[in-house]
Amino acid sequence: MPIPDFIRELRASIGQRELFLPGVTAIVFDDEGRILLTRRVDTGRWALVGGIGEPGEQPAETAVREVLEETGVHAVAERIVLVQTLRPVQYPNGDRCQYVDISFLCRAVGGEARVADDESLEVAWFALDALPELDGFGRLRVKHALAEGPPWFEPAGPPAVV
Repeated sequence: MPIPDFIRELRASIGQRELFLPGVTAIVFDDEGRILLTRRVDTGRWALVGGIGEPGEQPAETAVREVLEETGVHAVAERIVLVQTLRPVQYPNGDRCQYVDISFLCRAVGGEARVADDESLEVAWFALDALPELDGFGRLRVKHALAEGPPWFEPAGPPAVV
């Protein structure tokens, strides 16, 4: 995956120290109830669309931008599905990051699903009863996108005693 310019600039100053970054995931459905997935270059696995917010960009804008950049599909963000701080990751180059992910339920409003960047091997729509294998990250987000109710978040632990 390409490294955004603002992160490249930060890395020039801080090296490989851990960055805490905003991330978004888009769970995109079309009018037929199908879900949009990409098969990632880095893992070869099917996944939801996602990416890193740019400075000054609203999270919903990030979701819509990432969907268009990765798949050629125009989408609108309709609601927040969940918010979750993910476990820290270390990339093969040694860079360390931890993301807080804001996942959005999105609706496709135009465009044609296709590989639109170098992050995906394939892009396709899938009926819910014919989904390829998704990891726990993707399954949790699809589950909550299909549920009614408020956004899901990991509950806080007990209050700290001061």
